[in-house]
Amino acid sequence: MEFNFSQILSTSMVLFAIIDILGAIPVVIQLRRKAGHIESEKATLVATILMIIFLFAGETLLKVIGLDVESFAIAGSLVIFCIAMEMVLGLQIFNEEAPETVSIVPLAFPLIAGAGTMTTLLSLKTEYATQNIVVGIVINMMFVYIVLKNTERLEKLFGKSGLNVLRKAFGVILLAIAIKLFRNNTGL
Repeated sequence: MEFNFSQILSTSMVLFAIIDILGAIPVVIQLRRKAGHIESEKATLVATILMIIFLFAGETLLKVIGLDVESFAIAGSLVIFCIAMEMVLGLQIFNEEAPETVSIVPLAFPLIAGAGTMTTLLSLKTEYATQNIVVGIVINMMFVYIVLKNTERLEKLFGKSGLNVLRKAFGVILLAIAIKLFRNNTGL
């Protein structure tokens, strides 16, 4: 078991782009407003565990429950689509009875450790050593934790109108990601 800095760097960069926690700041702030707070530690830990479990057992788990990676990606794309519609149109689609659960759903899954991240992990596994992917996951999740812990500061930094612009812009980007995931996995 050898660690390879080049593989760790590549894996970290790919996961950083897919997770896109900086682009998700408006969503995180919106979820924090809805719930009153976000448990950064819980969200980060759950997302990390989900990604590591999926790295080791993802394809097998999906096969056991009769799903393929494409179906999983399509389901994730629909959840991402709903979140994006909330952001762009100002709708409220997710009505949480227990708002403290936003730390797990939809934050840890599918926003951080979503279908795009999970399918990317399966792709990375074909190219890189597993231990290097795990290190890449951990590096990304430390960054995610820092961002989640500082959402109030980031909210003050951007201001109300800056956040509105970011929320709408990222909502459109999320819509595009959802449609791309859907299209790539349906053959449309």
